[in-house]
Amino acid sequence: MSDRIPAHDLAAMGIVVPASVHWNLSTAPLVEHAVQRGEGMLAKDGPLVVKTGKHTGRSANDKFFVRDAETENSVWWGKTNKGMTPEHFAALKADFLTHLGTKDTLFVQDLYGGSQAEHRVNVRVINEFAWHNLFIRTLLVRPEEAELAGFLPEFTIIDLPSFRADPERHGCRSETVVAVNFTEKLILIGGTAYAGEMKKSVFGILNYKLPVDGIMPMHCSANIGPNGDTAVFFGLSGTGKTTLSADASRTLIGDDEHGWSDTAVFNFEGGCYAKMINLSAEAEPEIYATTKRFGTVLENVVIDEKTREIDLDDNSLAENSRGSYPIDFIPNASEKNLGPVPKNIIFLTADAYGVLPPIAKLTPDQAMYHFLSGYTARVAGTEIGVTEPSATFSTCFGAPFMPRHPSVYGNLLKERIAKGGVDCWLVNTGWTGGQYGVGKRMPIKATRALLNAALDGSLNNAEFRKDPNFGFDVPVEVPGVDTSILDPRSTWGDKEDYDRTAQKLVQLFVDNFAQFEAHVDESVRQAAPAI
Repeated sequence: MSDRIPAHDLAAMGIVVPASVHWNLSTAPLVEHAVQRGEGMLAKDGPLVVKTGKHTGRSANDKFFVRDAETENSVWWGKTNKGMTPEHFAALKADFLTHLGTKDTLFVQDLYGGSQAEHRVNVRVINEFAWHNLFIRTLLVRPEEAELAGFLPEFTIIDLPSFRADPERHGCRSETVVAVNFTEKLILIGGTAYAGEMKKSVFGILNYKLPVDGIMPMHCSANIGPNGDTAVFFGLSGTGKTTLSADASRTLIGDDEHGWSDTAVFNFEGGCYAKMINLSAEAEPEIYATTKRFGTVLENVVIDEKTREIDLDDNSLAENSRGSYPIDFIPNASEKNLGPVPKNIIFLTADAYGVLPPIAKLTPDQAMYHFLSGYTARVAGTEIGVTEPSATFSTCFGAPFMPRHPSVYGNLLKERIAKGGVDCWLVNTGWTGGQYGVGKRMPIKATRALLNAALDGSLNNAEFRKDPNFGFDVPVEVPGVDTSILDPRSTWGDKEDYDRTAQKLVQLFVDNFAQFEAHVDESVRQAAPAI
């Protein structure tokens, strides 16, 4: 494996450890190491099954950015992006390196964040777990073998689940820590075995770096139509982003993270990270098929240790059970991992208030307004008697991963929409005929028909009306779609109740957007819904 060991090794980085270091291992040897070390077991059909312990998701409250001359005026400080002093980071780094020196075996991968060569970042990841090394190798873009010997890392991630942080000494909140230092280009992850922290750390790097070069980083899925038309899908959890972008008639660019350059929409990753809970062969056959392949890693999926059968419906280990697999496990994935600049942008929302139409066309200013708002609505929980939906606003449809001020990303989006003449659509996959508890879920058949009409361009020829509350254009009639569903108010039995609910939602939008008003143009402020 000597050709996989770069000339610029750990010693060249100032990291000297007694451990046996495994460089850039491929899938099979990493699986062998993971099984031999007791990190996981092989399921009957080939995937590696592992447990992440108490952390089955991201530790958002334990993530910090070093606050120094580099970041003081470039990071959007606040509830999401919390600061750590350079002194605390120095102590943390020293203790990380000491802990690294106690390991007898380490696994290192040299990888790319980004599929477009001129806009990617070189990342070196140092792991104590073989399966973590396999995970990040699967999720990021893998260099050609000939590129490894001369690989120079720009950023380094040291991932040590067995490390325990000291809040007083390290300036953090608990024993778990994710510390990002943009000056030293070093990320330290400790106290959690949830592998997704590494993936999202690289996303954060690109979200910080790319806007400086005018590249738009996006938390979205993307696909390409038969005529080379790219569509980008933004949406929070539960809005249909994965389902609606997975279309057998279109080529998948990626399911989660992309960049928009002057020439392409390019996937940041080389793999997918899908939720596994209740996954079925009928609903999502392509993703389901990956659970029966060698090279897939299943996190917190229940397995029978005797038969090695997996149970995707058992949530006893985690509701957020996950599977990671190379993107080429999906049959219609793009070989180049990128496509042309987009012709359509779709903002997906699951409006549980039943107010928004199933589809609306947005101006560039309205698109920026809704992008910065990042709206969806959660349905009521299991508490008895609670039937009221709750609004969720996550700016840029990915607030936890955006180090810079949201207006940076919003302005980039607006500029690129205007430059490319991109059509923008707001698609409501939520409720119609009343809010949650009264109405019903938007028919998926109608959503797909409207989406197909938007993507093939035919919807542009429809007759539109102005929505009185939100001011965007709503089609009056679309072939193959029940006309009544296009006007949400007409689907409600109590029209006055609709008006009250609509104004309530408008007020929620206005209140949320107040934080951005000073950072956007007057034209974007005018795109706000009308009270």
